[in-house]
This record gives sequence, C-alpha cells and structure tokens, in this order.
Amino acid sequence: MQVRWIASGSIYANSFVYGNTLIDAGVLPMAVEPYAEAIETIVITHAHYDHIAHVKEIARLCNDAAVCIHEADADGLVDDSRSLSMHFGARSPGIAPDVVLHDGDRIGDLLVIHTPGHTPGGICLYDAEARVLFSGDTVFTGGSFGRYDFPGGNRTVLAASIERLTTLDVEGLYPGHGEPVLHDGARHIAAAREALRYYG
Repeated sequence: MQVRWIASGSIYANSFVYGNTLIDAGVLPMAVEPYAEAIETIVITHAHYDHIAHVKEIARLCNDAAVCIHEADADGLVDDSRSLSMHFGARSPGIAPDVVLHDGDRIGDLLVIHTPGHTPGGICLYDAEARVLFSGDTVFTGGSFGRYDFPGGNRTVLAASIERLTTLDVEGLYPGHGEPVLHDGARHIAAAREALRYYG
C-alpha cells in the first residue's frame, strides 16, 4: 500500500495517508482535501497540538471520519494543558474521540503499539507485512527521539518504548517530524535507542 506524505512545512507535524486512514491532523485541511473522499479514519499518534490542530475541520472535510486516539491521551483533545496548545497561541480542538485505542488494537492493516514516554498515550502504527512504521514523536529518522521533558513525559518509559520498537522489522519509517526514510528504518530506530541511552 502506498504511503502519501503530507509535509507540514512548519512547526506542525507531518500527516500521512495510508489506505483509508489519515495519521495525525496538524496540517491545514486544504492539504488533506485531495484525499478527503478516501479517508474514513483519522488516527492521532499523541495529543500535542501540532498533531491535532485541525482534526475537527479535517474530520468534517472527510465526511465525518472517525477520530481515534489512545485512551491515555484522549483528554488532550479538550485539555489545553495536556495538548500544550497555549505554546501555539491556540486552544485544543474541543472534541471527543470516536474511538479510544489500546495497545494491540488494529486499524485496518495497522497494529496499534502503545509507546509512551513523549506523552502517556503516544502510539506507533505498524504494518508488519509492508514493514512500515508510523512513529509519531517516539523516534525520528537520523537516530533522534521525542522530547520527554514536557508534562507527562518520562525518559525511562520512552527508552522502554524505543526498545520495544527495535524488535520490529521496519523498512519504511514515517515520523511525526522530519523526512521519512523508505529503506532500513530499523537502523534509525536502533540509532535512536543508542542516542537516548548515551546522550538523552
């Protein structure tokens, strides 16, 4: 299945279209419009504002697509302190999720992997057959990782989450920020583990 990358071009997060699923919703709705008819589900990797800024408008644009988020981050859709929206001079979207996710759930071909540490309810989405991982702000390409100094962050928990990701067979790595890589994504995850171990 093809991954369509919608780059934010700003401080906001990347979005990706994978089949009928949109991953993260910080980009402007007009960037999602070409894919709106196909999108049935919006999965939020975590509740920081740069990933949820336009989720209400995008869901409406996509024929009321179902909004999904992990149970431990669901409050961030309405709580400005949890979403860090004040850092963006904004307010949280003020919506309730349609689907509350848990570790091990499936969204189409994607397995939900709970990867707390950046936030309590951070998730990654993994297609084992395609060897594709959407990593949110847990790990980035180039061997970096999400911050753990925001409210709800935890370095030890993040390290355990990244360690879990190193067990996956990942070719394509699609992070919340920066450029994706199409090959050897597992090497970038391993590098993030080592960077957090020694420099985090």
